[in-house]
Amino acid sequence: MPFCSNCGQPSHERNIFCAHCGAAQPVRAAPAVDPFAGVTPRTASVLCYIPVIGWIAAVIILAAQRFRQDRVVRFHAFQGLYLFAAWLFVDWAVKPFFRSLPDHMVRVDLLLQALILGLWIFMIVKASHEEAYVLPVIGELAQRSAAEH
Repeated sequence: MPFCSNCGQPSHERNIFCAHCGAAQPVRAAPAVDPFAGVTPRTASVLCYIPVIGWIAAVIILAAQRFRQDRVVRFHAFQGLYLFAAWLFVDWAVKPFFRSLPDHMVRVDLLLQALILGLWIFMIVKASHEEAYVLPVIGELAQRSAAEH
């Protein structure tokens, strides 16, 4: 229980003025609420690999103070972001090229998108088992990014 800063009498913590002497009380800051208090590192890692929308969770996790020192969660966030960047590259650069080709050609863009989707699912399983599986090229970039502060 706090006390009055002027007369020393017990005061309720929400009182702006002392009930005994009427002196203004110092404003007490409310404790900061951590929105990630209930999120485990395992859950945060899995959220980074949700196909197509996991990038949102990855960006939020990278910005969160709670996971700033957790290298494994940061690794998963960066790797999830790089997988999404690969998805965008296929969708915006490779797919338009293969649409212009004749229909009897093999659609490599669809194979690449299926591969990336499979990697997302694979990484969800690995992250749920709390394994930091390093994908070729993308995983190495993610490791370097997670190591930097």
